[in-house]
Amino acid sequence: MPEQPGAQLDCHLLERGSGPPVLFLHGNPDSSEIWRDVIDLLGHRFRCLAPDLPGFGRTPAPESFDCSLDSMSGWVGSLLDTMAPGENVHLVGHDFGAIFGMAFAIRNPGRVRHIAVGGFPFFPDYRWHFWGRVWRTPILGEISMLSMNRWLFAREMRAGGPKLGDDHVERAYRFLTGPTKRLILRLYRATDPGNFAAWQSGLEALLARKPTLVLWGEKDPFVPADYAERFPGARIVRFPDCGHWFPAEEAEAVAALLKEFLPLSMPEPEHRT
Repeated sequence: MPEQPGAQLDCHLLERGSGPPVLFLHGNPDSSEIWRDVIDLLGHRFRCLAPDLPGFGRTPAPESFDCSLDSMSGWVGSLLDTMAPGENVHLVGHDFGAIFGMAFAIRNPGRVRHIAVGGFPFFPDYRWHFWGRVWRTPILGEISMLSMNRWLFAREMRAGGPKLGDDHVERAYRFLTGPTKRLILRLYRATDPGNFAAWQSGLEALLARKPTLVLWGEKDPFVPADYAERFPGARIVRFPDCGHWFPAEEAEAVAALLKEFLPLSMPEPEHRT
């Protein structure tokens, strides 16, 4: 199935295959392209849905877009109401996409079956990495975005993902437009780690209820690999030679793990909560 804008949503969607729906959510500074190689290996088994998140890739976001956790959850819900109405889905998320997805799953556990996530903070004691602290700082963040040229962008991406290919870096830089840079600043400034405190009981309840696979690059400089241990009951798989961008660094391995972990049969949707 070709790529398309999300029906009733001003959202670009990469869609492949048929079968049980799997929602793939990317992070910063990526787009749905980070999942392309993984999806190409799974499209014969699943209906793979990978949107560009608001303000990233080919999905615009108004300056008024609310970057709160509740808004992230609501955006995912609106997308699924359009693209997979009445269905529960498998959820796969990375970086901010995992934050979007977990917020949705906590609020709507009946719409999610299996969860596979990694490379993201969801705990109030997290301390933002260097660039996160820069982007959260007024004026300094704007200056850093103005100075973010191709060379600096590529250097930081490769530092965070030692196995990342040039093609992925180039695609990501191509989408780093002025509106995306402004959205990144607003997203980081809205995502104070303290905001996660109110979601911890919901996270614990979700993990007790849903089969969860946690994936992490051992060389991730942004979210320490030991955060993978903080999801009780989850199966944990580490990639010793990968950094933050393990979905692109080890696409074949990620696809194989998802193929094993995600069941093909889907039960009737649970009552929404």
